[in-house]
Amino acid sequence: MSKLFEPAKFGDLALKNRVVMAPMTRSRSTDEAVPTPEMIDYYAQRAGAGLIVAEGTSPSADGMGYCRTPGIYSSEQIAAWRKVTDAVHAAGGCIVLQLMHCGRVATHHNKPAGSKTVAPSAIKADVELFTDVVGMAATDMPHELSNAEVYDVIEDYRRAAINAREAGFDGVELHGTSGYLPMQFMSENANQRTDEFGGSVENRVRFPLLVLEAMSEAIGAGRVGFRFCPGNKFNDISDSQPAATLQALLDGIAGMDLAYLHIMKAHTRKVDAFAMAREQFNGPLIINDGFDRNSAIEMIDADAADAVSFARHYIANPNLVERFKEGRELAEFDRSTLYSGGAAGYSDYPA
Repeated sequence: MSKLFEPAKFGDLALKNRVVMAPMTRSRSTDEAVPTPEMIDYYAQRAGAGLIVAEGTSPSADGMGYCRTPGIYSSEQIAAWRKVTDAVHAAGGCIVLQLMHCGRVATHHNKPAGSKTVAPSAIKADVELFTDVVGMAATDMPHELSNAEVYDVIEDYRRAAINAREAGFDGVELHGTSGYLPMQFMSENANQRTDEFGGSVENRVRFPLLVLEAMSEAIGAGRVGFRFCPGNKFNDISDSQPAATLQALLDGIAGMDLAYLHIMKAHTRKVDAFAMAREQFNGPLIINDGFDRNSAIEMIDADAADAVSFARHYIANPNLVERFKEGRELAEFDRSTLYSGGAAGYSDYPA
């Protein structure tokens, strides 16, 4: 039997196997960013994973960007998430919450009243977002965070990590890619600051590193993970030096004793993200990017990573680990229901 199906210890997280469910936005929360009953079933059904990384969840009202995505900043949200984590733990699972601040990738149509769209610089993201109100909408012009406000956002992340633990999560993962706030700070086109958060590569990675430090101090580094994808251009991001950015991040997290590093395959030939992370990160490494059963087994058994995460395979295969163990064919998911709301195409796939 492959090491893929063996238990592992990632910091303070105990995994019963090395198959990780990657975070996926599925737009099943209420308009108030509160998890729904369907989400309880959805995550509990997938508790066979060694680790579930729950979908990107906003640490604050300002961090909201998409419709029907969850938050972790209100008592109602915390209580609703607690029902999810209790169900996952009752089924023998381990679950962490991915914290996702959308920054400038936001429209007021998807945000609570009184919240702001914020970013490192007052530069609009050249993308459109779906809304339940007007259909597709342009992103808002963001408010440029002052130096003091940057530290306020770091505090939002710290509080969100504490809230996640109160909600029963075993830990948190910082979403550091896909064009959201941490990557906006790391981006050459989204960040035109002249203070300690802008300019050099070392300055531009300062924000995510300070967030990781704050969350680690709040709940323990052994319960904090970090996800990153070098060269990711999604949501209007530009980085001409992806290898230098990854290197600065690896240097910055050295000695933090994080629970894990979750690396996606680089979206550029300028850097081998898997090799760099494996060589330089001295903690557990999770890799992600289109793996199937055989390629995951190959990577784990070759000691190229400690775990492999899967996204789309988990949509229609709640019992993915069992299917992998038995070499069974995987079910196909219905693309039309990915973000449609309700149980259909979400929590009704048979195990």
